[in-house]
Amino acid sequence: HLVVRSSESLPGWLFIVSLKASIQWGLELDCHPFPHCIIRNFIQSDSFTENLQRELLDLNFHEKSNDLYKFNQSDDLKKRKEPHITGLRAALFGLFRSWLGEVLGVELEPTVDISCAKYQYTDVLLCHDDELEGRRVAFILYLVPPWESSDGGTLDLFSTDGKYWCVLWCPAGTLCAIYGWLSLCVFVQVAEVLSEDKCRLSLSGWFHGPSLERPPRHTETPFPRSPHLPRDETLLLEWLNPLYLDVDYQSQVQQEFEDSSEIQLKNFLKEEKFKEVSEALRSTDVQWTKQGPPNRRCFEVASLESFPQCVSACWELLCSEAFFLLLSNFTGLRLHYLSPSDEDKEEEKDQEDEEDREATGSSVYTPSTNKNNKEPSTPVCVGQLRRWAHGDYTLLHDGDASRAEYALDLLLPLSCPDWQTEFGGFTSYVANEEDEELLMVYPEENSLALVYRDKETLKFVKHINHRSSTLPIGDYCRRAVYDFSFVYYE
Repeated sequence: HLVVRSSESLPGWLFIVSLKASIQWGLELDCHPFPHCIIRNFIQSDSFTENLQRELLDLNFHEKSNDLYKFNQSDDLKKRKEPHITGLRAALFGLFRSWLGEVLGVELEPTVDISCAKYQYTDVLLCHDDELEGRRVAFILYLVPPWESSDGGTLDLFSTDGKYWCVLWCPAGTLCAIYGWLSLCVFVQVAEVLSEDKCRLSLSGWFHGPSLERPPRHTETPFPRSPHLPRDETLLLEWLNPLYLDVDYQSQVQQEFEDSSEIQLKNFLKEEKFKEVSEALRSTDVQWTKQGPPNRRCFEVASLESFPQCVSACWELLCSEAFFLLLSNFTGLRLHYLSPSDEDKEEEKDQEDEEDREATGSSVYTPSTNKNNKEPSTPVCVGQLRRWAHGDYTLLHDGDASRAEYALDLLLPLSCPDWQTEFGGFTSYVANEEDEELLMVYPEENSLALVYRDKETLKFVKHINHRSSTLPIGDYCRRAVYDFSFVYYE
């Protein structure tokens, strides 16, 4: 059985656990969904805990925010000189590391990553695997005020099939260790903090050791792409704001789009059509399916077979041949065989240049050629009708960059009249391997967003936080954002 004993070579506030001790001290071990343990009373002295908290809160913290997380973090604590931080660091890096390596049968390196994290209202760390070279055991030491489950901030453990077990909240002075020594398929998250007046303060880091062989990554099957539906301009006349059918205005839109690679077209659908679709989504029995896995995405998608008639008609509009041609006119992309190709545009320009030279008597002329000499591909699209609510998000993934293509993104939000930017739920575009956001597209009902991205541009939908719950109570649909999301390929 397990015993907790005090080591004479460590300060009296620290307990070291060995394999020959009593469970009475509150040690909890579990192998589901992967090996982890909770050591209660890891710090025995309340005064030491209070002083440690004070030293940590006096540190400089940096706000961190991207697709995966939002919280405040200190610099690495390896070189801090404060007495209580130094004492805890010495204990963790010294005898505790030696004991842990002996228990696990793993030679752990002397250097340990350690930093302080401060999670406050709406802060979160979404599902991830922490897979970096040499990481073997993660640890979290909680330094929190009295905490209830309704305050959020739990440490959630996931199995590889997407199910999760919530670790019960650990009081101040408790250490939770997560073992990565049996498998690297370890998925965890820090649930969103829901308390507006409490701070989830913790110390966390990794013990390092020999790297494990990584299992092959799962590759998702891409959604099938479809060519346009044979529908003519009657659909456009029925559904769209007449402004966007004006040829001169389309040319103006194309010029603006070619300058910035993005545009938002407000009041895109006719008002009566927009209201009809929005009301149908709120009042009918549309079948919604949660999308996962949680280390990549969390939102709902509607089943095409359950669409109300007006929603099906709107879907057909976005898939129609006439709409493909309209998008070509908006963007200058070749999404229809009637739209001019780049070679056509070059030949037209060459012809104009030749006419100019003939008029001026110039004899120099170098015609452009089709260097690719390829048959034009068939434009295709893939789409979803999505529903977003509190807790939903999408994440960037390691394999996204290798599969990235040139594409035109279309987003048409529905039924979000009171949505605020601070709720999250916006689509963020970022350059591959860079933190800087290139563009953020916020949900704005009946505003068609078009964004052209290249192979170095990735996108994600920011986590929708608890502030969205301030929308009218008792009407779930008003707390949700619906959107048509399509991607078009030349």
